[in-house]
Amino acid sequence: MNAITRPAIAVVIPCFREREHVLGVIARIGAEVSRIYVVDDACPDHTGQFVAAGCNDARVRVLTHPTNQGVGGATVTGYRQALADGMAVVVKIDGDGQMDPALLPHFVQPLLAGTADYAKGNRFYHLESLQAMPRGRLVGNAILTFLSKISSGYWNLFDPTNGYTAVHTSVLREIGLDKLRQDFFFESDMLFRLNILRAHVVDIPMRAVYGGQSSSLRIRKVVLPFIRLHLRNAAKRIFYNYFLRDFSLASVELVAGLGLVAFGAAFGAYQWQHHASLGIFASAGTVLLSVLPLLVGVQLLLSFLGYDIGNVPKRPVHPFLSAPRVGAAPPP
Repeated sequence: MNAITRPAIAVVIPCFREREHVLGVIARIGAEVSRIYVVDDACPDHTGQFVAAGCNDARVRVLTHPTNQGVGGATVTGYRQALADGMAVVVKIDGDGQMDPALLPHFVQPLLAGTADYAKGNRFYHLESLQAMPRGRLVGNAILTFLSKISSGYWNLFDPTNGYTAVHTSVLREIGLDKLRQDFFFESDMLFRLNILRAHVVDIPMRAVYGGQSSSLRIRKVVLPFIRLHLRNAAKRIFYNYFLRDFSLASVELVAGLGLVAFGAAFGAYQWQHHASLGIFASAGTVLLSVLPLLVGVQLLLSFLGYDIGNVPKRPVHPFLSAPRVGAAPPP
């Protein structure tokens, strides 16, 4: 493939206090990349100015936020610039040196080959490398992974907060960038919106590097907000996929299962309280009338869960979406 027709690849590096590592990250980005967007998210250490003054790579463009918008907001700024510049694939790499730019070809290959719409890193693939991961991050990521499976519908993925990602711009145009969360929930929210598009997502095995850098993500502070956001996204995804755009046997199982569980629990609680106040035992029929709906309802919900797990998008959608040619004018 010659230089004229080769798909253009861009890299977005959101920066907040990354002055110590960002130049080393840029230096290790290969020649396959056409543009590098360094987004200074109102860095107190003026990372953007530091890069502009100390980097001679012609591919680098510094984008600066006057106020801090969070990692999601900084990434979206890079995404918008990549779309305006007619890029085909956009890779997001953190500027802290924990993500190896040499892995970039592995992330973009499925997208350029037309076998995936979005690729993300998975630090849990190599079990032996988990020993290097701080225990707090290990436990926190395991919890967040389970919540993300429920909210995003990508039951086959792990490590949802991994920030090493690649996305095809045809999908990026459809994602609704204004709706994405700007904080640390950005990656999980991205997966939720990708599922709404029925985009095919793949995990890319990787090993993270943990040096003296400290993560800004504090598990204790984000657990409750993340639970709320994941539950909200889960409800929206189920409504969109099983009631608004489609209605199947799984939809019936979900409604019937929830109804039976709610009836069995409410009826059982009322009968327990009523008979306890009278000091008598409930009859076998009364107990059965409470337990049977619960059992059937749980079975229906498990059946719905099995259907949902098997309903993971497996076919890429970007080949069917319109995308401008490299170098063409961006859409209005």
